[in-house]
Amino acid sequence: MLPDGKMYALLTRPQNKSGLKPLPVVIIGNGPSGICLSYLLSGYTPYFKRDSLHPHPILQKKLEEARGISILDQDLEYLSEGLEGRSHSPVALLFDTLQRPDTDFGGTAESVLTWWHETDRAIPHVVLGRNAPGGAWHSIEGSMVTLSRGEWMGLPDLPFKEWLKQKKRGLRNNRATAEDIAQYYQHYVVKKGLQKNFRCSTVVTSVRKVSADSISNHTQEDQQENSDDSLWNFNEKSTEVFQVDGFFKTMKGDKEPLSIYAENVVLATGTYDSPTWLGVKGENLSYVHHQLSALEEAVKNNSIGIMSDPVLIVGAGLTAADAILFAHHCNIPVVHVFRRKVSDPGLIFNQLPKMMYPEYHKVHQMMKEQSAACAGPYECYVSLPEHHVLSFSKDKKCIFQDKNGHQKVHKISMALVLTGSNPNLSFLPNNGIDLAMNSSQPVNPKRNPIDVDPFTYESTQEKGLYALGPLAGDNFVRFVQGGALAVASSLLKKANKIPP
Repeated sequence: MLPDGKMYALLTRPQNKSGLKPLPVVIIGNGPSGICLSYLLSGYTPYFKRDSLHPHPILQKKLEEARGISILDQDLEYLSEGLEGRSHSPVALLFDTLQRPDTDFGGTAESVLTWWHETDRAIPHVVLGRNAPGGAWHSIEGSMVTLSRGEWMGLPDLPFKEWLKQKKRGLRNNRATAEDIAQYYQHYVVKKGLQKNFRCSTVVTSVRKVSADSISNHTQEDQQENSDDSLWNFNEKSTEVFQVDGFFKTMKGDKEPLSIYAENVVLATGTYDSPTWLGVKGENLSYVHHQLSALEEAVKNNSIGIMSDPVLIVGAGLTAADAILFAHHCNIPVVHVFRRKVSDPGLIFNQLPKMMYPEYHKVHQMMKEQSAACAGPYECYVSLPEHHVLSFSKDKKCIFQDKNGHQKVHKISMALVLTGSNPNLSFLPNNGIDLAMNSSQPVNPKRNPIDVDPFTYESTQEKGLYALGPLAGDNFVRFVQGGALAVASSLLKKANKIPP
């Protein structure tokens, strides 16, 4: 494998050789979505395993009808018809049930897929990411435990539990730590031989369409070393390609410009980039933060402790709950503000099984029993349901308002606004808003994802542009993989790499 600098030179050096084409695929984002897609584009091909029996009889019958044909080459709409589960995406449900047939019922049935490495079906591509492979998992505090069951965090053909056994570690309540997940994704890329496709420490600043004619004398070398037999069958009728610009951060901290031309671009950047702001006065003051890591850093530096004024935590999601648990563990006083009722069925705590998530159940209990109006058994914690923040002042005072319009003032040591995050799509024209389901609002993974075809994940607004993972509304690792299957199937058809 070439060192990063040499790979980078390969990507950006102008070429004047006739016959060379733009890169077939650029994947922006190297988290689980990008890794899974890279695996599928590297020639790894899923087939229905001989003598396998799927618990869904109709799906079993469909799989038997085309036993010798790769899942990638079959009609994904036909295969996924009638499947039900915890995702709105039919292809996500399909790929999940093929890999984990009865997992939602507590079963441990083996995958009905077998994987073949068919190198002649590989499509040259590159995966661009800011961090090491694993994406945002490297930014999460390592001891944090995942919401999903550990086995649901695994990628195709390398069960997470097996990898964990080799590390001589087990799951806690069937769940894994963020550190283990991040290490597993790095290991997966190496184990499956995908490193040559990954360019880490890369920031994309612009993606735009340009005329194909304008780059005829400025193309890249094919990214697959010694892979002349698997060159992309470029669509000669295409008049436009994507130009992906950005920079590569060297070991010395320098920024070297990057420019790649591609026929297809896949957006797999997730949503961890831009924490949501409240939009209130004083939110930009130095003691107001929007990431849990700020609390961890303050405790580490001894800038807050048992005797400090309370830490204000705003939000009622799992990140806010993690912050409360961390502060509680460190005996740091907390004032917890959130807009909803504690009994609101939309609150995530009311949707989680108590046995599987005892720590989040504990936070929910604290929220119910320790309100300002009614002292409960939990010291150093006050819950303020149906409240919202009005402003922060320079002397570290925060003003809240309840549902009746009554205002309260609290002196605090620091504030953590943990109300979710939004994707950073600043590298797209108009921040990608034109691609969303509602093109008058910013892209949001839960309320306004990118509008994609459900069986190819190609944008309905921009041909050749695909979206994966949270950007397309798939918010769990177990379900982002179906999107990767859909994209790979679509790209293989475009490349004419479907066997006759």
